[in-house]
Amino acid sequence: MGTEQDGCLGGSAVVRRMDVCALSMVRRVAAMLDLDPEQISEGSPLPRGWHFFLLGGETRRSQLRPDGFPGFGLPMPVLGLPRLLLGGRTVAYQSEILIGSTVERLSRIIRLDRKEGLSGPSAIITLQHELRTSSQAHAAITETQTYILLPAGKGAKAKAAKGLAPSGQKTVTTDETLLFLYSALGFNSHKIHLDRAYACEVEGLPDLVVNGGLVTLLATEFLRNDLGVRPRTLKTRHIAPLYCGRAITFDVQREGAAITLIAKDDTDASAMEMMVEAA
Repeated sequence: MGTEQDGCLGGSAVVRRMDVCALSMVRRVAAMLDLDPEQISEGSPLPRGWHFFLLGGETRRSQLRPDGFPGFGLPMPVLGLPRLLLGGRTVAYQSEILIGSTVERLSRIIRLDRKEGLSGPSAIITLQHELRTSSQAHAAITETQTYILLPAGKGAKAKAAKGLAPSGQKTVTTDETLLFLYSALGFNSHKIHLDRAYACEVEGLPDLVVNGGLVTLLATEFLRNDLGVRPRTLKTRHIAPLYCGRAITFDVQREGAAITLIAKDDTDASAMEMMVEAA
């Protein structure tokens, strides 16, 4: 199996974007999570995990990938590989973003690896985003996202769950409305989250796929609201898709500040692993 780093796209130019952590947007995230929007006030710290809407791009509809993915403000290559999956993300929280503050986002592609394996060509692309307010010299939040580009084919299979003795557990079930609201707030038009016919007939999946970022958000909300955990850093690895309308169970094991969270599908197979360092 060979790996080639594309020197043109890897380490690309930084895309700068100014935005506002608007009270109205934060209240909409609260409403999506079925929390009272009136409890959100300007000047309060943005809850950790809620910054996803600040990463939304402004990709013109004519410039979307064929699968509808917008690239979050960065041009996402196709490379003859029409399927795109989230592989994982790493988030570091250095300081708070206050609701109502002006936020600068710096985004760039930091790596592109092309691969050739037994199942054919693929590529791994890594994006990095930094968010900082006008009063901050350094990034408040740094997020790195890894995406996998694949040839046309049928859906992924889930892997067996790891043995984990949970110290906390919660089960949630998503629906089409939640997927739509999250996708709209993050300006993510990837068709596997919104178009059931595309997901099933083109990508060979059994149903709409729950956004990887939404799974991360639901996991961090479980940690924040149910277990009182405020993350300093988190790192996710997405193993298999989770599907709309099917139960997702979060199992948590805690050892001091180190937390392991596993999201399992309705067959008890692992779909996402999250490593968290608590603040």
